[in-house]
Amino acid sequence: MTDSSHIDDLRRRVQKDPASIAFAQLAEELRRSGALHDAVDVCREGLRRHPSYISAHVTLGRALLQLGQLDEAQAELEQVRRDAPDNLAALRALADIRQRQGSPAGALEYFEKALRLAPNDPELERLVAAIGPDVNRAADAAADRSGRTILALEQWLTAIHVSRA
Repeated sequence: MTDSSHIDDLRRRVQKDPASIAFAQLAEELRRSGALHDAVDVCREGLRRHPSYISAHVTLGRALLQLGQLDEAQAELEQVRRDAPDNLAALRALADIRQRQGSPAGALEYFEKALRLAPNDPELERLVAAIGPDVNRAADAAADRSGRTILALEQWLTAIHVSRA
């Protein structure tokens, strides 16, 4: 069965029974095929009837991410994390969002959590290995700057104290 005919079959199923949870599968297939706006619409409509359907929230978050709607995607996926903390797809998508937002440390945190859930995932291992050293160097540089700032403040306070004496 081609993707198009599979999507058409799922659409018919959902149209025939709007309360069906098949909307989630339809939305995921739409997302995978690149019909992102349709995937978002199908998810939102289905989630009105089934608001606690975790996989539909993941699909919605991932479609929003692919559309570049990072804040909406993040809100959706963080809700998934609250309801299902070990949801690997949500962790990976949240890591991707953090990368796109320019937060490698935030991305690394999510990638590491995902890697703990899927310890033999070579892609996650590669991402952690690639991002980790950069994040550690940045943290070291920030700590060094903080140390120099504290030292300069201490010297300044000492100078003030000496000048008053």
